[in-house]
Amino acid sequence: MTAANLCNRARKLSKLKALDFFAWADEVLSRASARSPLADALRYAAKLKPQLLAYTDDGRLEIDNNPAENALRGICLGRKNWLFAGADCGGERAAAMYSLLETAKLNGVNPQEWLADVLDRIGKGHPINRIDELLPWRWQASQV
Repeated sequence: MTAANLCNRARKLSKLKALDFFAWADEVLSRASARSPLADALRYAAKLKPQLLAYTDDGRLEIDNNPAENALRGICLGRKNWLFAGADCGGERAAAMYSLLETAKLNGVNPQEWLADVLDRIGKGHPINRIDELLPWRWQASQV
């Protein structure tokens, strides 16, 4: 059985379990007090049913957004530090650096190695007209 078939099968099983949940939620909602927190939560879930089931029909979608949240975690944890960027240009510079470091990660490049190598090359006079060679998606580690 191929990986695609396994994935499709898992999504179908997941959809069945989700549909079972929604059937259960409808049954409980019919008996719950209309103003209870449980009823509010079940109505909220029922309202979002199409969005909650979307990943079961579209193989491009994931069940959660954990990778995106994990990528932003460092920024969120340090946000109070950004109050001391000094000026708007300092904040813009920090945003540019975060963009480059996250782009390195997305391209399978160790950001620390990439940044250390790039700064070293620039310090040694890397030609400005070849700066695109240092971007994370084109970078090759120096042969030392």
